[in-house]
Amino acid sequence: MADCGHHLENEFICVLSVLYSGEARVKTEVQAGPLYRVLGSPLYITCSVSGFRSENTDKHFEFRMTKPSNPNFEIQIISSNDDNFGYSNHQSRVRKNEIALKRLSPNSVRFEIKSLLKDDEGEYECTAVNLEGAYDGEYSAKTVVKVIEDSLSVSSSASTPLSLNEGEALTLTCLASSSTSQHTHLSVAWYLHKDGQEDAQPIISLNRDFTLSPGQGFERRYQAGLIRLDKLGEATYNLQIAKVEPSDRGRIYCQAQEWIQDPDGSWYIIIQKIAEEMTLTVKATVEISAQPAALQEGQELMLSCDINTQDVEKRFFSVAWLKGSVELARIGPTGVLTVAPVYSVRQKNGELRAARSGNGNYRLILKPVRTEDQGEYTCRVWPQERGQDDAFIEGEAKDSSPQRVSISTTENRLSVKMQPAGNVAEGGGLHLSCKVDGVQGQLSVTWEQKSASMALFTKIISINEEGVTEIAEEFMSRKVSVMRPTTDNFTLELDEVTLSDSGVYQCAVSERKPNGKTHNQAQTTTVTVISIDTLMEVSLISRKNQVTVGEKLELMCRVRGPHMPVTVTWSVQREAKTPDTILTLSPDGTISWSGDQNHYQLRVESRKTEVIYYLLVIGTSHREGGNYQCNVSVLLKNVHKELKASNQLDVSPIPALTRNMNTDITIKCSIVTKTSESSLYSITWLHEENAGNKTIVSLDRNSIVTESQTDLSQRISMRRSTGPTFELTIRQARISDKGSYTCKVGEWLQDPRGEWYLLSTVSKSTVLTITEPENNLSIPKEEVSRNISRNQDLTISCNINKQSSHESKFQVTWFWKKEIETKQRPIFTVYRNSTLQHRFEENVRLRYDHPDPSQFSLTFLNPGPENSGLYFCEVEEWLPSLSRGWRKVAVEKSGHFNVSVLTEGRHVLTHLVVSLSKYHKIIWKYLSLSSSLQSTPSLWAESLPMNNKPSGDD
Repeated sequence: MADCGHHLENEFICVLSVLYSGEARVKTEVQAGPLYRVLGSPLYITCSVSGFRSENTDKHFEFRMTKPSNPNFEIQIISSNDDNFGYSNHQSRVRKNEIALKRLSPNSVRFEIKSLLKDDEGEYECTAVNLEGAYDGEYSAKTVVKVIEDSLSVSSSASTPLSLNEGEALTLTCLASSSTSQHTHLSVAWYLHKDGQEDAQPIISLNRDFTLSPGQGFERRYQAGLIRLDKLGEATYNLQIAKVEPSDRGRIYCQAQEWIQDPDGSWYIIIQKIAEEMTLTVKATVEISAQPAALQEGQELMLSCDINTQDVEKRFFSVAWLKGSVELARIGPTGVLTVAPVYSVRQKNGELRAARSGNGNYRLILKPVRTEDQGEYTCRVWPQERGQDDAFIEGEAKDSSPQRVSISTTENRLSVKMQPAGNVAEGGGLHLSCKVDGVQGQLSVTWEQKSASMALFTKIISINEEGVTEIAEEFMSRKVSVMRPTTDNFTLELDEVTLSDSGVYQCAVSERKPNGKTHNQAQTTTVTVISIDTLMEVSLISRKNQVTVGEKLELMCRVRGPHMPVTVTWSVQREAKTPDTILTLSPDGTISWSGDQNHYQLRVESRKTEVIYYLLVIGTSHREGGNYQCNVSVLLKNVHKELKASNQLDVSPIPALTRNMNTDITIKCSIVTKTSESSLYSITWLHEENAGNKTIVSLDRNSIVTESQTDLSQRISMRRSTGPTFELTIRQARISDKGSYTCKVGEWLQDPRGEWYLLSTVSKSTVLTITEPENNLSIPKEEVSRNISRNQDLTISCNINKQSSHESKFQVTWFWKKEIETKQRPIFTVYRNSTLQHRFEENVRLRYDHPDPSQFSLTFLNPGPENSGLYFCEVEEWLPSLSRGWRKVAVEKSGHFNVSVLTEGRHVLTHLVVSLSKYHKIIWKYLSLSSSLQSTPSLWAESLPMNNKPSGDD
């Protein structure tokens, strides 16, 4: 039967619902009791409900209890729906969050008491609040909670710090027991809490079922039997670690947990406690290793000393290496190396080195080793602690086990190799490398040279075993040096080589072994010094050597070959005069100007195989014409060596002319100097066309035309005037006439026999630029509005304020747009040849006037309302063009003229009065009687062109 809870007023409905459904739908469940919990521990009771129609909406729950002393009195504790549900003694604990109700899902909650009181013992009831109206099922569930005393006791046998050497055994005892009357189980675990880590890690644990489990990181030693946990008697648990490791440092403690089995079969921890912590310190171990342990005389021996201890990166140590009982070297706590006196010479020669290579790792290197280095080596470590005065306090020394090193003697294996030198440029640098292998002792190297004329080698420079260099007397003034970039490599560097430095070079190596023996090896290579004259080339180029007056000119002096300190001199030779120096560029970048600095600029571009020196001539004039040349000299040993001068480059400035299109142009070619007053001259005019010259006209010495362009004869003519001067005239110049014009004059003389011969030919050029007139067409742009009646005439003027040329002709078109339309209609056009075209309706009377070349007007006589709308005119400007007849140069539109005509009547007679000038007046009448009238001959200009020139009779 359904449980209607405490809602008695709904009991009848609840019973009916159960009887009708036949089976309960709603079911409420809590953990089965009794639940035994320890005084002061938390209590958790989970309550869930099922069967409500809305599974995904949050259900509300209420918790009540009854105490054993008064089982009939219910105490309200907490509700998820009502904050004031609990009684006062529980309400205060709810506000302090000591009692809480946590939602787990829409259909379940968890009732929590943070710390149980003895008074919390009793029967707890969870009720699911029914918000559906009808009751169908179980809406509440109960469980019993028993509060028992805490009887768990945990203690450890060792609470004082322990200090063990690495590898020693550790045994700790934990006592854990409980005196509760309930049936409980205990679990015990040992934990290690390392410094700097937030959580402790389990070492080994014994669970409530007496199963042992190692913690993470301890599995290997547990499986090897090095870690154990034994239970002795009822309450003793022993931890045994056979060999402690540095990673075992930290605080060790044991933890006991008491478990009870609830009625639902699950196990629950009712209480857990930990014993006192014990701090464990593991002393460092010191290990020494030799790499290799068996080696030959002259090889490298590395002795590594490794320190394993807690926080090695934060601590200070002194480390010493001993051979037998004799100390070789020691590194102090601050990293300072001290070497025993017997080994100080080897340290000075670089044969002994020692340093700290990492946290807890120190290395001693002997190279080359000697036979007397054989024996047993030990590493000794002293921990160092800083005192209050920052002075170090030395701790107890710890020695490693000895390491045996065996060294055997070897025969001489010294070898020398030289890289081939090849060719070297004069003035450049010579770099030779000598590599030595199989070194067993100390080396000294001597560099020597032998020319083709010498039988023996002569010394250049040497370096001894201690790194001291000595230069031969004949090379004291030269830039020579010897270096040892690595222990087995020697280099010779000789700067500013000369041709006499060619020859055979030798690297002679001497090795002194520790046993006093000396071995010598040598290697040679041949060096050829190439003259700078054959390596460097100077050339002068320009993108164009004929430039227009006023143009910029760029000359390029290209110096190909090795990069050397050079002096560059630019010069120009005008006519037959001696060359004039423009500027001189020194190796240090200093520029000495001899010419006009305002007309020249210098720029240098360095490339991989060449250097280009640019000379920029600004604003070229006839004065800048001439033969340009650049001279280059190389600075070798403070002496300038001249290279072969560059080629000469002739630069001829070309005068420029700029004229307007459709004008007459005259180009003059005058004889300035002549050989004889009786000289005759032949002349040819050339026009550059598509990068080639075309002959316009050619006259022989007798002024007879020998060649001419027939298609140009009407526009181009030539005449001769005093001087003599030859004039070429181009009439009505076109755009195609632009370009370069050359006057080629030949001077002819007569020999004593009367024969004519050509003495010389001289050419001069000029550049002609043809410009088109600017578009200067301008007409009024004002917007005008006007209201008129039909008995008023309407005049729309179209005046030209400004035009591009006095030769301009105009085509004028008036446009009209009705108020209700967007289309613009042309209504009347006056073409540039005075042809007229009427496009308006037939019942409109128009008058066209042209009283002045720049004034046009169209008048509507007695317009009607249907003529209302927006008017404007469009003007096209045309100029004559010999190549194309006429060409349109501009189009402009006037401002709009907005007209409204009042309604007063209707007329059908259309008159057109045209006034072309003060000499002409044409009246055109058209009577519109019917749309079915036969067409008459057209009066438009296309059919009857009009002649607007006045006759002699007008």
